[in-house]
Amino acid sequence: MPSATARPDEPAAGTPRGPAAVPTHCPYCALQCGMGLRPTPGGPAVVEVVERADFPVNRGALCGKGRSAPAVLSSRVRLTEPLVRRRATGRLEPAGWDEALGLVADGLRRTRTAHGADAVGVFGGGGLTNEKAYALGKFARVVLGTSQIDYNGRFCMSSAATAHQRAFGLDRGLPFPLEDVGRTGCLILVGSNIAETMPPALRHLTALRENGGRLIVVDPRRTRTAEQADLHLAPRPGTDLALALGMLQILVAEGRTDDAFIAARTSGWEEARAAAMAHWPELVERITGVPLPQLRSAVSMFGDAESAMVLTARGPEQHSKGTDTVGAWINLCLAAGRAGRPFSGYGCLTGQGNGQGGREHGQKADQLPGYRKITDPAARRHVAGVWGVGPDTLPGPGRSAYELLDALGGEVRSLLLMGSNPVVSAPRAAHVEGRIRSLDFLAVADVVLSETAALADVVLPVTQWAEETGTTTSLEGRVLLRRAAVRAPAGVRSDLDVLHGLAGLLGHEKGFPTEPEEVFDELRRASAGGPADYAGISYRRIAEADGVFWPCPDPAHPGTPRLFLDRFATDDGRARFVPVSHRPSAEEPDAQYPVFLTTGRVVSQYQSGAQTRRVDELNAAAPGPFVELHPRLADRIGVVEGQRLAVVSRRGRAVAPARITRAIRPDTVFMPFHWPGAGRANTVTNPALDPASRMPEFKVCAVRVEAAPDI
Repeated sequence: MPSATARPDEPAAGTPRGPAAVPTHCPYCALQCGMGLRPTPGGPAVVEVVERADFPVNRGALCGKGRSAPAVLSSRVRLTEPLVRRRATGRLEPAGWDEALGLVADGLRRTRTAHGADAVGVFGGGGLTNEKAYALGKFARVVLGTSQIDYNGRFCMSSAATAHQRAFGLDRGLPFPLEDVGRTGCLILVGSNIAETMPPALRHLTALRENGGRLIVVDPRRTRTAEQADLHLAPRPGTDLALALGMLQILVAEGRTDDAFIAARTSGWEEARAAAMAHWPELVERITGVPLPQLRSAVSMFGDAESAMVLTARGPEQHSKGTDTVGAWINLCLAAGRAGRPFSGYGCLTGQGNGQGGREHGQKADQLPGYRKITDPAARRHVAGVWGVGPDTLPGPGRSAYELLDALGGEVRSLLLMGSNPVVSAPRAAHVEGRIRSLDFLAVADVVLSETAALADVVLPVTQWAEETGTTTSLEGRVLLRRAAVRAPAGVRSDLDVLHGLAGLLGHEKGFPTEPEEVFDELRRASAGGPADYAGISYRRIAEADGVFWPCPDPAHPGTPRLFLDRFATDDGRARFVPVSHRPSAEEPDAQYPVFLTTGRVVSQYQSGAQTRRVDELNAAAPGPFVELHPRLADRIGVVEGQRLAVVSRRGRAVAPARITRAIRPDTVFMPFHWPGAGRANTVTNPALDPASRMPEFKVCAVRVEAAPDI
């Protein structure tokens, strides 16, 4: 498989200058790092990556995934023609586009006719551009008439999004530009290992230290990020909620609350205060395992700083109590007056490339474009008017992501899936794989033949970031423009082309344009007046400003880099405290399963690995799964470095080599989740759902760990 490396933006002296680099953004995480792409006809890769030092998020810095992204453009690793499963052989074999689209339309129509519209499901992805996410949601509701649509972003930011809406009335990952992080007085980073998940963002932690700021990292592992902290708190997995409540209790007891801010700009304080005061420090020390002196030091650092932030990632969010956990950290910010002010506030480090935009424009089960609620009559009227349909024809809310996957083969009989790989990425993955296999019909549109695509009846090859133009919305709420730099192979079409073709075959010849800018202009109209208002954003404005922050309600509006400085987005303009109390995880260790499992990412792979596992450079750095465990646990079960280790839960078993380190708690093991097969970490994880966000509990479950026989 190919590899690709970045080259300097300027050729060496005496070297002929090649074609100009096309300014664009990385296809991977929500930083959406700026990069340039220069076509290289006849070269080892279709394009080469060049630096863009002018983009403020990364200033030219790129991780290995971004530098090597062109490798996946190679026809040797990506799909280049439709595939159809032939009855005679049971295998996926090449087919023409007319046949493939016809089979998809027939499969969806057949299910709808026999079992009703809600027997057809649609599953999207957080990597789809805004245009694709918008069109997919419209296709599900207008063409298919189904309520059964959700996307893999539900597994990413949904708990933080729900907590954001409860407290502030609006969900945008960061309410300020990422550059503000380097200017705050104290940063609490909860459950985020950005040194591996977002390496270019480390420059902002460097700026923080250079400006005299303090860094507190909360993580059960001593990660590369935790090594840079002034204070590292290592709680037991599943106890971040108790930790935040304990810090709030100390803040109150030590008289560090900002009573003037609380009175002027918040509501609900007395109830939240009473709930927090039940979590006295000694109790929190017992629950979390964090020593009391460290708790007090953290509160002092946070409370003494003139400005402060809390940023969370999947660590505290992917829990059956993730919404309440994030809410507790927000309460801490509000009580200290560290919100709605310059260089202060709570933010979520959104994970997927378009995780922010993907949850704003209609591919979530309960939403319409502009972050409107699908149950709101006014929202339904507005969006139906843009779509040219009656409000009563729009379906209501459907199942959340895991609940949709769990219903496959039962109430949901056919599925159209775009840009996701749940066979690897879903919790209780063996069960989900079984549900997918039980479908009457599965169609997948993707760049590569992922583990999920390999189970499909029809696979549709679609374009990648370098081959198409479209917008994404970064973790900052900055709407960005990716630009096409090269042509896709002849047998590949865009997702917009796919939806246009299917809509036509299903009786909707109009309403699904294939030009991204035309789709974006319709999205602007649909979002107008909604919480995520893009009405004033155009391709031209994005290009001229290198991004526009939403909300931006009209062309004269400058955009909103910093939210909440004057008022919060609630009806009364006040942020809302929400009273929360600690509760155990859905599954705690016991005699049979005595160890915690937590999961996460490594620097050289991304999400389910469907693309990064096809790049030699990345595989050389991260060739496969592993089980990280403490030497005391290794001694107890009698394993040595590199020995095959089985991690067993009530849902299944994953096997991978042991990696022994003192950087993890003795009661906890860690597995990365990028690989399929025997080392698939999500075979083991728990699908217990947060009651508000419907987020599964990826980050903690009870397991036993034992030596596995050699193959």
